[in-house]
Amino acid sequence: MNARRVVITGIGLVTALGEGASDTWSALVAGRTAIAPLRAYDPAPLRTRLGAEIPDFDPSRFLSPRAMRTSTRGDQYGVAAATLALRDAGLGERDLGHRTGLYLGGNKDICQRDDSIADMEAIRGADGAPDMRRLGELARSIVPPLAYVEGLQNGGTYHISSRFGLRGPNAFYAGAADSGATAIGRAMRAIRRGEADIAVAGGYDDATNWWAMAKLDCLGVLSPRNDLDARAFRPFDREHTGSVIGDGAAILVLEERERARRRGAHCYAELAGYGMGNDCVRPPASAPDGRGLARAISAAMSDAGATTPAECVLSHGCATALGDTSEVRALRTALGAEVDRAAVTSVKPQTGHLVGGAGALNAALAALALDSGVVPATANHETPAPGCDLDIVAGAARQSRPRVALALARGLEGQAVALTLTASN
Repeated sequence: MNARRVVITGIGLVTALGEGASDTWSALVAGRTAIAPLRAYDPAPLRTRLGAEIPDFDPSRFLSPRAMRTSTRGDQYGVAAATLALRDAGLGERDLGHRTGLYLGGNKDICQRDDSIADMEAIRGADGAPDMRRLGELARSIVPPLAYVEGLQNGGTYHISSRFGLRGPNAFYAGAADSGATAIGRAMRAIRRGEADIAVAGGYDDATNWWAMAKLDCLGVLSPRNDLDARAFRPFDREHTGSVIGDGAAILVLEERERARRRGAHCYAELAGYGMGNDCVRPPASAPDGRGLARAISAAMSDAGATTPAECVLSHGCATALGDTSEVRALRTALGAEVDRAAVTSVKPQTGHLVGGAGALNAALAALALDSGVVPATANHETPAPGCDLDIVAGAARQSRPRVALALARGLEGQAVALTLTASN
């Protein structure tokens, strides 16, 4: 029996650059950026006051009123992207049944607290400290009854599976950029093994909200260069000082290749390999040699059985000095001299770092690069940083017709994921 092969037949993107794969891709190729000063709240207490927000997103176009009451904004981005991906794949609003899986990743921590903040003043005692007795007496009136349900990390799996009747294998992976990429890799394996014929997979995050920003802001991984505005995010550049966060979701429809061909589906690319590794160092740093990422890349290329070197790399590109240099070293370790012929790019200076959605976004854009023959540029890359001596696509998108692409993702605690994609035959 021939091994089952997996292709990407649907791409759903929700980013600050646009809604849908076409809008986001067009904006990336044109060089537009969505990074700007944060507007949803006063970011004055934060070191980093920039982000790529989605201010005009309307969840009512994708969810019922009840679903909106039991989901966070990140969940809603995920549902929207899944809806767009299934439409793109030509699978629409149908009940997809037990042969369709669902694999998601995200960095969700808590329910939305905004509605409860004002009410919490009621539990302060005369000295201003929280009065736990008063909290017990008033909790029913100040804590939303569905707050626990809304705050469940894997809430998005319910909303997406129930809407589209996805009754096959499913899983949720918690983490940063690694989580959505892991979801895609695990979905690929489920189809390969015959556990499913179709899988909806990817990641999402509403990472510019106050709670997420307050957490990330104190870790030292975000750029404090608010004065640079949209030019603050500078991967592999001599002036790299950290990331800038963005909101959004990237969801793919994966499908067994022969099934996709029989129904005449458009195949963006083949998802051919998946690998993982871990740096095993104190977070949020990376191992200087990028050993976890090197392991992930080697495993992904081996899994794909690729005979052609990677010609395009959608890098993690987090724009910290250690993150960038260790990523370059990992690529050199895993790919050897062949890496010098690869077009390397990072789209994060345009979309922002989508955290739980970042790895999945790289996978989606790698597929679009293979399908279109265009590699987007790395915005703000002007002078390579010491140790960042790869062929970084800068200035403008490049016409290159790559046949093999890598999509990379790294987590805050050393996790690393690589996905190998090949041009669809």
